[in-house]
Amino acid sequence: MSKLFLYAEYQVSIPFTQIDWVAINVEMKKFSGLQSKTWLSGINTNTVGGFYEFDSLENAQKYIDSLLIPFAKQVNGNLSVKLFDGEIAKEASIGMNSPFYSTDSK
Repeated sequence: MSKLFLYAEYQVSIPFTQIDWVAINVEMKKFSGLQSKTWLSGINTNTVGGFYEFDSLENAQKYIDSLLIPFAKQVNGNLSVKLFDGEIAKEASIGMNSPFYSTDSK
C-alpha cells in the first residue's frame, strides 16, 4: 500500500485557536512517510483532528504510536483513529478531482 489515509480526532475541551499548531507542525514534519495533513476543527464541539496522507501503513502506525497517542494523554483527551487504503479508491477519487490524486497518475 503506497497511499494510506489516516483520520484522527481528539475529543478535548480546547478551542482550535488555543492549539499551538505551528509547533505541532514542526514536530509532525519529522515523521517519515507523512505526505500531508489537513487540520480539522469540529464545529461547536472543540474536537481537533486531521486528515493525513502517508506512504505506508508502517509509517502511519509509527506516527499513531509516537505522536497521536502521547498527545492524547498530554491533553487528557479521547483519541479516535481510522486508516483507509488510498490505492483501492484511486480511480474513483481521480474521477472526483481529489487533490490527493493527479489525473496523470492514473
